[in-house]
Amino acid sequence: MRSYETSDAINRIEKRMRYISGIIKQKGRQILNNYPITSPQFVALQWLLEEGDMTIGELSNRISLAFSTTTDLVDRMEKNKLVERVRDSKDRRVVRIHVLEKGETIIQEVIEKRQAYLGEVLEDFSEEQIEGLHELLSYLHEQMKEVDKK
Repeated sequence: MRSYETSDAINRIEKRMRYISGIIKQKGRQILNNYPITSPQFVALQWLLEEGDMTIGELSNRISLAFSTTTDLVDRMEKNKLVERVRDSKDRRVVRIHVLEKGETIIQEVIEKRQAYLGEVLEDFSEEQIEGLHELLSYLHEQMKEVDKK
């Protein structure tokens, strides 16, 4: 059983993370306004670049959207020359989504702008604080993955 102090700390941490998440989403949307993609398309393109080519089903699971919604999303991205559908060389029945150069360029530019924003936010942090923050966030991420496995 957790103590009152621990429960209070967890409540404060959750609230702070919610605020930070909201600011990141808002800033991300502002940056995306300068590009011909939507937030869901950005998320999909990021997954495809990080994980490699995926089927619509795999992508649908990654971005937590219905299969039909993901199909529509991919259709729009394909129309805008961000991705292409490619038949799997080992199994012609399988179609994978592949990011094209335009999609890759947009993601790289957006991420660079997001990183520049974060750099500005962290300007007054010491190197030790930045490294400590990174270590704590990495540990938090690992613990989240462990709890999700259960």
